[in-house]
Amino acid sequence: MEERTIISFDYAIKYLLRDKADFGILSGFLTELLGREIVVVSIMESESNKADPKDKTNRVDLKARIDGGELAVFEFQFHQAVDFFGRVLYGVSKAIIEQVSAGDDIYGIKKVYSINIAYYDMGAERDYLFHGKFDGCKGVHYNNEIIGFNAFDESGDIHPEYYLIMPKKFDGKMRSLFDEWVYVLQTSTVRDDFTAAGIAEAKVKLDLLRMSPDERKRYETYLANRSSVNSALYTSELKGHAKGLAEGKAEGLAEGMEKGKAEGLAEARMEIARNLKASGMDAGEIAKITKLTVSEIVGL
Repeated sequence: MEERTIISFDYAIKYLLRDKADFGILSGFLTELLGREIVVVSIMESESNKADPKDKTNRVDLKARIDGGELAVFEFQFHQAVDFFGRVLYGVSKAIIEQVSAGDDIYGIKKVYSINIAYYDMGAERDYLFHGKFDGCKGVHYNNEIIGFNAFDESGDIHPEYYLIMPKKFDGKMRSLFDEWVYVLQTSTVRDDFTAAGIAEAKVKLDLLRMSPDERKRYETYLANRSSVNSALYTSELKGHAKGLAEGKAEGLAEGMEKGKAEGLAEARMEIARNLKASGMDAGEIAKITKLTVSEIVGL
């Protein structure tokens, strides 16, 4: 089986898949994930996903409107973030609220699918694909009694569904056609025997060899920036762990390790802020990324 190296899917979503002719790739991905034929009819740019050469945030988000009027909200995250699920909730909530203008009838709300791809350990033991939805309220005293959200709702099934995909946990076993897409997420390669919807288009459109020298340079810079931040965070974690072990001898192992990790994370944020400031990024944008204050960033 031959493999073809392609542009990483997060980069493609962020910078390339903007023409209607290319929507078939994202449509295929969603078709295999949701288990029904999906057609992406439009892609909406996210505020935090602008194609800016100074952008080194290592996260990607995107909204796509699909055939039934529903929305698919994508979030890629490449390093550990304590606010990850908070951002997921915010993205879904905003996608719902934006559907209803002031004074409009709320019966026009369409379902939102939240597609979240995390490239770090989130505590899963074996699985790499998780799905969840809130179908109703369970009785407090009689657990088998449930009031379904759709019991008296003529709007139909409009409540959000959440998918969490962790490509690094994928074991390579093809349990469904969607696993071919997980393989692509994990390796940025497409095998000749893959048949999942949209994947043949991805193999052609995202072929690395088809990139011009300038396009290849921008792509390599994107990967280098992502790697740089991941490296800084990993280094800070190691430093924090080592410092915590040393201090733990005097003040208790658990407390010392926690303190060391916190200090290591603070050092990493400062280092990332210095690099972003040197690149010319606005202090306000750096503050959003690093959680430092604008005054702290100005003083660097």
